[in-house]
Amino acid sequence: MAEFTMELNGDQREVRDWLHGFAADVIRPAAAEWDEREETPWPVIQEAAKVGIYSLDFYAQQYFDPTGLGIPMAMEELFWGDAGIALSIVGTGLAAVGVLANGTDEQIGTWIPQMYGDQNDVKVAAFCSSEPDAGSDVASMRTRALYDEAKDEWVLNGTKTWATNGGIANVHVVVAVVDPDLGSKGHASFIVPPGTRGLSQGQKFKKHGIRASHTAEVVLEDVRVPGSCLLGGKEKLDERLARARERARAADGGERVKNAAMATFEASRPAVGAMAVGTARAAYEVALDYATTREQFGRPIIDNQGIAFQLADMRTRIDASRLLVWRASWMAVSGKRFTSAEGSMSKLFASETAKEVTAQAVQILGGNGFTREYPVERMHRDAAIYTIFEGTSEIQRLVIARTLSGMPIR
Repeated sequence: MAEFTMELNGDQREVRDWLHGFAADVIRPAAAEWDEREETPWPVIQEAAKVGIYSLDFYAQQYFDPTGLGIPMAMEELFWGDAGIALSIVGTGLAAVGVLANGTDEQIGTWIPQMYGDQNDVKVAAFCSSEPDAGSDVASMRTRALYDEAKDEWVLNGTKTWATNGGIANVHVVVAVVDPDLGSKGHASFIVPPGTRGLSQGQKFKKHGIRASHTAEVVLEDVRVPGSCLLGGKEKLDERLARARERARAADGGERVKNAAMATFEASRPAVGAMAVGTARAAYEVALDYATTREQFGRPIIDNQGIAFQLADMRTRIDASRLLVWRASWMAVSGKRFTSAEGSMSKLFASETAKEVTAQAVQILGGNGFTREYPVERMHRDAAIYTIFEGTSEIQRLVIARTLSGMPIR
């Protein structure tokens, strides 16, 4: 187990600087265009693939960094470049985490490479959990998966929403109900291979922010997948369901059983916090530069205490957010339990910080900050998503409170 440290080692600094260069030279110059187009920035993803950023090998190296800092460091630098384009680059990772969290070694080796493709033919993947009537309330999920024992196939029916890369993905990871009597404990995850009949894209959402990232509904109509596409396998699922039924009969609500969606979100929340840190840091840097060069009444506006104090608070919150993210990431890789919901803490504080810091940046730039000539307007729109996706701020507070009180997280 690596000791917790705030000092990046030589290899980590080299990777950080490489990512920062890509974000500055490739992502940022393209950010405004793809935000306006509201389309997946395939050319940028292609460039990321060519240099090795959009690849299974790169994310595996960061994911298995023994300090736990590889992923948050990468997320911060890419999202410093632009949140919408960065999400298009890293969005496949949520589906990959879904497979890593729930799949067998064979499933991991089979499906994750197909999520990325290669530098000559890039692919993306989608993780499909939320539904029109089941966002934060995963227990209300209606998408069903029924087992056809004669054919050893699962039949999926339902509609998913808010799916990053939904409909355009090569591989979809779908969370569905296999036992409705068990609530969220009766869920399982399934791989839907490319070209599977019955899966289609519903409406594509026109969003307030992160507009370069494709978000859409995914419609499943009698989608048949082989039994081998159940993540973890049927034997493991049957054992888990049997334990859940036994606990339900014993009415022991104090025992916690992870469901498929929660396992994915728990693993990804610190990474989302790192994304928020990147956006907040970008907006802060623009505001700081503006405040030191913009003159009013014969002096830089940073000489005004009202501006200077805002910048001080912005930087303090950014650094505190990074500390929480790094702590949670280190705990996760070190096998330490989140006894105080440290993963949710990191996501909550960093996401709220991104909203506040980007709003302050707009204010510091005044009328210029309200125009699209300056990037803080876009950053402020993008930051709104962090308090919503992968668990709203309200859900994070609920998770933290219930963890501290010992109440079950449903």
